[in-house]
Amino acid sequence: MDRAALQRALLHPLAKPLVFALWLLPFVWLVWAAVADRLGANPAEALIRSLGDWTLRALLLVLLVTPLRITFRMPALARFRRMLGVFVFFYATLHWLAYVWFDMGFVWADVVADIPKRPFILVGSLAWLLLLALAATSFNRAIRALGAPRWQALHRAVYAIAVLALLHFFWMRAGKNNFQEVAVYAALFALVLGWRLWRRLAPQGSSVSSRI
Repeated sequence: MDRAALQRALLHPLAKPLVFALWLLPFVWLVWAAVADRLGANPAEALIRSLGDWTLRALLLVLLVTPLRITFRMPALARFRRMLGVFVFFYATLHWLAYVWFDMGFVWADVVADIPKRPFILVGSLAWLLLLALAATSFNRAIRALGAPRWQALHRAVYAIAVLALLHFFWMRAGKNNFQEVAVYAALFALVLGWRLWRRLAPQGSSVSSRI
């Protein structure tokens, strides 16, 4: 499929509902697997970790939207960014609530006591709080109320969220000395940051800058 055809497909009225359905599938599968007892010997841990994995995948995809949009000259990709951001918050909230439910039994005093004791829980909770701020200001009314410059400055916190999420994931996997997925996600994040830095440092009007 050439770029023009792909651009038309991305602008199709069914494109957004299709992307929405695709990103809802992991949640539907996890619910089915939990009901059908298909989550293995430790279903609570499997559920918590799977929700965390999908949070990180959605977050990295959000960060990749702009580089892909500019590099491949696909402006229609921008129309999916907000929806993907909502899915980041959706899966992150389910991930955090699964921890509160299965690990802490919804005993909030225990949750408050546990967070500062375990660094990976602390950084994960900080990432979720930042995501909450972004989700609460993701609507057009919030953009108008804050003003575009302040709104953009606030939403740059997505990079801090990504750092905290990767650190959270690293500490989660450190217990089992399994860093393969961590390395993949960290490499993707480094690629996004490298692209951003390259764009910022590229001379305005140069042949390199004009091509992207």
